[in-house]
Amino acid sequence: MRRVFSVGVILLLAGCLVPQSAQAQDPADPPPVREDGFRLGQNYPNPFNPETRIPFELGESLFENGQSARVTIRIYNVLQQLVAVPTALNHPLGNGVPVENLIYTTSGPKEAFWNGLDLNGRQVASGVYYMQLVVNGRSLVRKMIVAK
Repeated sequence: MRRVFSVGVILLLAGCLVPQSAQAQDPADPPPVREDGFRLGQNYPNPFNPETRIPFELGESLFENGQSARVTIRIYNVLQQLVAVPTALNHPLGNGVPVENLIYTTSGPKEAFWNGLDLNGRQVASGVYYMQLVVNGRSLVRKMIVAK
């Protein structure tokens, strides 16, 4: 009985810490859009095993007056522990560059890749994970599912 209660409390607390928009996000819903001019699409495939792609879009407003966009993508588990940092696809620096404070200088659709491995190089367990896109200090979150 005690174990069931502990797990329930952990799951309840984890649900409270995840942004409300991520909790209610349905994969069929359109991607969240920020007034700041960026968008986080749903990863595909979703559910996935063992790898996935993460589409995002950087709007023209981010690059006004010759500015660039600083982009970070992180993967978290339901306990909000950092699990992984995906890599960029088709970035001017090349494929496989971690999307961690990565500079983009052009608008348009972009994509990242996650191989399903954690920071220690181990395959993650089945379950719910959250991808967070941070652009110039502002963020969006979406849910993703690993299924084995």
